[in-house]
Amino acid sequence: MKGLLLLLLVHLAGELFIYSGAYVYAPALAGAQFPFRALLGPALYFYAYAMMSPGKSVGKRVYLLASVGPILVVLIMLPFIFMISPAEKLALATPSTRDPELWKIAVFTCLSTTFVFIAFTVLFLAMAFNLHSKHCQQLMERFSDIEQRAVGWFKAVLFIWGAVWFMYAVEFALGALGWRWFGSGIVLPIFEVIALTLFVQKALGQRALHSVDKGLPRASQGRAALLSDEKMQRVASKLEQSMKEGKLFLHNDLSLKKLSESIAETENHISETLSQLLQTNFFQFVNGFRIEEAKAELQDKGKLVTNIALDVGFNSKSTFNTAFKKVAGCSPSAYRNLLNDNKPDML
Repeated sequence: MKGLLLLLLVHLAGELFIYSGAYVYAPALAGAQFPFRALLGPALYFYAYAMMSPGKSVGKRVYLLASVGPILVVLIMLPFIFMISPAEKLALATPSTRDPELWKIAVFTCLSTTFVFIAFTVLFLAMAFNLHSKHCQQLMERFSDIEQRAVGWFKAVLFIWGAVWFMYAVEFALGALGWRWFGSGIVLPIFEVIALTLFVQKALGQRALHSVDKGLPRASQGRAALLSDEKMQRVASKLEQSMKEGKLFLHNDLSLKKLSESIAETENHISETLSQLLQTNFFQFVNGFRIEEAKAELQDKGKLVTNIALDVGFNSKSTFNTAFKKVAGCSPSAYRNLLNDNKPDML
């Protein structure tokens, strides 16, 4: 996270250097932030990988791919660096003093580096989205409560950063072509600071993920079954019994490991039975029983929905509402009202 924050600060400092007019004191530094800017997308992906990866280091190919962006930017900037002196760079800032041929080089440099920035940012943001989706899928294979482990805020942050950087790229490209609006150099930096503040707040408030949260096996769904049908049927019967008779789903910290110990079956056998025979995962399987228990308790009008959520094994009302609506098609309160509306018809 320190590396990502440093790159963001370099990026913001570079923009402030241009828009504040400070470049007149050191025109040779104009554009020095461009190669670092190309690393923003990769840095965000590396941060995500450090949080959500299964205990493995990032592959060499990914590092190599990340390095291509700044290398391309430096190559594109070579004419701008060596063919244009600081005095000529300063003259380019004013239409009346700029050299048309040198201005073409400057515009080409700005547009090309912006294209590289967009391309690598989109690529690594997509990789970060994919990484987060796999992380959530793997969590659902092992835990009945994934709210704190799923890093749900990260996807929203990706959308925000993606939108901000895209807006920046568009405004920068238009500025290079000489098109400006009244908010140029003001509105976007404010959005960037807001996005940076939001990211820092969420990142610092994120509970540290332990190895058990990250060292997850690949989901078995989608691959050929290794267990016999008879074996999976026996495991399924044990699972059903542990939920209906033992009511293990009432434990809000129930995990695949704890369930494995309770029914004396390996985690892999349980996972394969859930995915291959029952066509579900651990998270959905457990919460399905919790929802059914909640439906029964919702018949008691005197019981608060929050208390019901905690009683059936959920850790928060929001998680309960989301899971209930996904299974029942409506909120717990709406379901309770529906029960009350149907009572006269049932008598």
